[in-house]
Amino acid sequence: MAFLDTERAVLEALLPGLDAALARHPLAELEQPGSPAVAAFREAGGAALLVPRQNTGIGADPLQAVRLQRAVGARCPSLAVATTMHHFSVASLVETAKHGAGFEWMLLEAVVGKRMLLASGFAEGHTGQSILRPSIRAERRGGEVVLNGSKKPCSLAHSMDLLTASVLMADDDGTERLAVAIVPAETEGVSVRPFWRSTVLAGAESEEVVLADVRLDPQMVVLTDVTADAVLDSLHVAGFLWFELLMSAGYLGTASALVERVLRAGRAPAAVRAALVTDLDAAMLAVEAVARSMRETPDWGEELLVGALTARYAAQDAIARTTAAAQEALGGMAFIGSDEGAYLASASAGLAFHPPSRGRMAEPLCAALDGEPLRVG
Repeated sequence: MAFLDTERAVLEALLPGLDAALARHPLAELEQPGSPAVAAFREAGGAALLVPRQNTGIGADPLQAVRLQRAVGARCPSLAVATTMHHFSVASLVETAKHGAGFEWMLLEAVVGKRMLLASGFAEGHTGQSILRPSIRAERRGGEVVLNGSKKPCSLAHSMDLLTASVLMADDDGTERLAVAIVPAETEGVSVRPFWRSTVLAGAESEEVVLADVRLDPQMVVLTDVTADAVLDSLHVAGFLWFELLMSAGYLGTASALVERVLRAGRAPAAVRAALVTDLDAAMLAVEAVARSMRETPDWGEELLVGALTARYAAQDAIARTTAAAQEALGGMAFIGSDEGAYLASASAGLAFHPPSRGRMAEPLCAALDGEPLRVG
């Protein structure tokens, strides 16, 4: 069994042809703006991955999903990032459907039938600001809900069919609560502005999506029980679980692509090659352990989320160690002859920049380990 065979077998089984379609393109082509990767994902039916089978979807379980995402990250880092946001949005919609009025199921079936891609407008926060304080606000005007604000960066900004966004909305007693809004991309008032200036992960289509007086039917906005900075409800626990695990798996895949190049070159000592694989696979096993628990546990709670955050931060550390060691193992001529190694190392470092940051979560995690409710800031 070769390195990444397990993950690529899952990818081929669930999204036949996608791995081969990606492998036909040079990495630089996949990672640039206008990348063919998103279209290949759509063509392979990737939009349906986490849609339940009863809603005509593929219904991948968490373990299958993280393995598939590692394989995607090993071929196209930008696609792994972009599709994590789609899968996260779909998973959130599935959770919302458990408490909604029923239209969510119709949307999920439309995602499958029309191969719709969902962009995620869930808050990611700024320095010193909670990620549970979105920059998009909603207010009731007559029989409509009106949205104003923007999300930046927002992956799949150019390819999205729907935007799922967290918004702040006042309930009947004036308390501001988090709500989930579902916005068709062609809705009047939705626009996209350039935002992403880096060449790293440029294929993810991460731009600014602006909402200016966007009017929605109230059934397209689902109010949650969470106030800003409050303890998470089941919707947010599920969302964070999927986000942390899929994003970690995708970036581990990107680091794995660099290690795979070391293995194929065969010049580094066996002890070095084995250490690289051991470090990354150990981190992936931690991700898989939480995914297995999600598959086997009907009620997802804070304990699982603590495990997911632990696995994510361990993955960050493993990525930092292995990418530095892998570049050294490839040697100076590989560095001079191609920028792929340096690119993969840079791209895989992106995991550290996704919410919630390790520094911001240190005290909440310690408090949770002392028996207090977990708060994600």
